[in-house]
Amino acid sequence: MNEGLKNNMTLILATLLGAGGAALAVHAVEKPQPVNTADKAAIEQVVREYILTHPEILPEAMRNLEARENKKLVDDNRVQIEKPFAGAWEGAADADVTLVQFFDYACTYCRASRPDVERLLAEDKKLKVVYRELPILGPQSLDAALASLAVAEQGNYGEFHRALYRAGRLTPQIIGDAMEKARTDIGRAKEAEKSAAVRQEIAANLSLQQTLQLTGTPSWVVGDTVLNGAVGYDQLKAAIAVARARR
Repeated sequence: MNEGLKNNMTLILATLLGAGGAALAVHAVEKPQPVNTADKAAIEQVVREYILTHPEILPEAMRNLEARENKKLVDDNRVQIEKPFAGAWEGAADADVTLVQFFDYACTYCRASRPDVERLLAEDKKLKVVYRELPILGPQSLDAALASLAVAEQGNYGEFHRALYRAGRLTPQIIGDAMEKARTDIGRAKEAEKSAAVRQEIAANLSLQQTLQLTGTPSWVVGDTVLNGAVGYDQLKAAIAVARARR
């Protein structure tokens, strides 16, 4: 194999292997050589043989590809993702990292994740958590989402959010009780629930779900990372640390 072909092979395998392979490639070749037509078939054959004999690289290569695609999707929509609707957020106003949760009040996994979010907020004074309503589990989910956004327009969102999760069920009475605990002007809130702004917020979140390819609730976005499911405190904290380190 000629030197140019070997150099290009090194770079191709580095791409497949991700960051670790890229580090090896820096030592192996300083300047890539152009690939001519005659070399193309030989390169493809060597790559094919390498993959067949080292299939363990495929999951890592797929993770690297998914991470790059997620980064682009998040970058293209970052303002819409991270900007909260009115007061639908908790944490630091001057945060250096924003954790976005797409959730449904009827989702048991979202409820199970609530202690993780509260722990992160208690421990990390430079974290902001933005809540995005994603009412996908039925009419009761939509009722709770509309009430939640109406409360967000009046402030004291966090108290309503916690009260509704503590209740564990969604009924008109329970939603109303949570609104009262948050000292909500009920008449004003009922008007807000019918407003274009509130309806458009839910529609926008459903559109973001499709754009970001979120599989359900809860889903999370922090920095360039997209996480699906009740991933737990440790994984959320690690993703926050990565986002902070990349600032």
